[in-house]
Parts: sequence; C-alpha cells; structure tokens
Amino acid sequence: MLTLYVDAAREPHTGLSAAGAVLIQQKQQQQFKSPLFESLDNHAAEFQALIWALKQLPPNTDILTIYSDSKLLVEALHKQYAKHYQPEVDDILALLASRTLVLSQWLPEKDNLGAHNLALQALKNRQTN
Repeated sequence: MLTLYVDAAREPHTGLSAAGAVLIQQKQQQQFKSPLFESLDNHAAEFQALIWALKQLPPNTDILTIYSDSKLLVEALHKQYAKHYQPEVDDILALLASRTLVLSQWLPEKDNLGAHNLALQALKNRQTN
C-alpha cells in the first residue's frame, strides 16, 4: 500500500510551476520535488503535479491513496471528468489503471505541508536558476 501527498506551486507572473510529493510506503517516507512545465493556472499545475508524482511511484503496489489540497483535482478523480482538464484526467486515469484500488481524498493545505513545502522549494530553485 502506498500513500501519496501531492501539491503544486505556481508563480503567477511567470507561469513557472513546480511539484512536491511525499510518498509513504511501509512506514518509510520519500520526498520528491521537480519543476513542471509552465502552466496556464494553478489548477493545471495541480493536475501536472499529480501526473508527475504518479510517474515516480514504484509499479508493484496495488493499493494507492492520494491526498491533495486541490478540491478540483480530487473531484475530477472521483468523477473521472474535468471540463477544462479532461486530457490531464485521462492521463491520470491511464497511470492509475494498473492499480487494484485507488482512493483520493481532499485535505486542507495545512495538512499537506510536506508536499506543499517541497513544491515551493522546487519553484524557488527554478526561479533562481
């Protein structure tokens, strides 16, 4: 079983964005961060962050729980639909197809600080390079 906390950070003036993820497996925690493509808005960055994070996961686990502070992202996963982000939803669903059970849950930003801070670090690194 894997637990994934994911978040995005975006600089509105430049469109630069970054992702942070905390992965917990068998009581072991791994932290990941990465710059993302420029995004049109924060919602797009959140979808891109999850796509990136899913690509970091080991392929051999069947059960995955995803936590995000993006209500739009979590609702899109539940509905398997997002009016303005359907290509991203389709990419996410394809990445999740091999998992036996996938749960997604919204949580407040204050409860997602690990992923949030990693995304901010990656964004800051991107802006200074």
